[in-house]
Amino acid sequence: MKKIEAYANIEEAMLSLDNGGRFYNLLARANNKVITQAELGKVAGLFNDKQKMMLYLEMVLSNLSAGMKGILLAKLTPELRQSYDKFKPQYLKPSEAKESGVLGNGAIISGIPFLIDSKTKLSGFIMIPIMAGKTMTMMMIPIMDKYDVYEMKDDINGEQFFIAHARSDNKLPQEKITIAGIIKELKADKKEDQPSEKFLEIVYLLG
Repeated sequence: MKKIEAYANIEEAMLSLDNGGRFYNLLARANNKVITQAELGKVAGLFNDKQKMMLYLEMVLSNLSAGMKGILLAKLTPELRQSYDKFKPQYLKPSEAKESGVLGNGAIISGIPFLIDSKTKLSGFIMIPIMAGKTMTMMMIPIMDKYDVYEMKDDINGEQFFIAHARSDNKLPQEKITIAGIIKELKADKKEDQPSEKFLEIVYLLG
């Protein structure tokens, strides 16, 4: 999980995004009023993960008006705009995420997180890839072995939706926040035929 700041205005956004890319991106040029994937990847700290790039872009543009955001999106290269249209995240309330969230899609959710600090309260499992020699296989592990898990709610008494980020000492504050991530599957049991539900793997926290 990475904490990021939204741009205050379109001038700040263009100055940051129209950056010329990394030194080996020979076709990118700074300050030419065109934003390439290489330039977006540089400021986002990413290389080829287009879905996470679009999560980042949507979050840092969240303070702009619809009109200003449209002007900036028009500066994307055609290829990057196609990626934006393909991977543009859903905006969801925690109370909407269970029904409307699409597995594998990006989502931006605002709400109040409440840390789950007991495995007895949440015993769900997730699939993770592991290498066995030269072969990659999938293994199911308890979600709380890998993540800090929270119940996120619209408000204190609202319906909850699970969110999670890699375990660390940096816990989310118990106040209204905005996060972006990928909706993934949480299985209730190791058996494949058992029911599952959704959770959001957090990629970005809006500061």
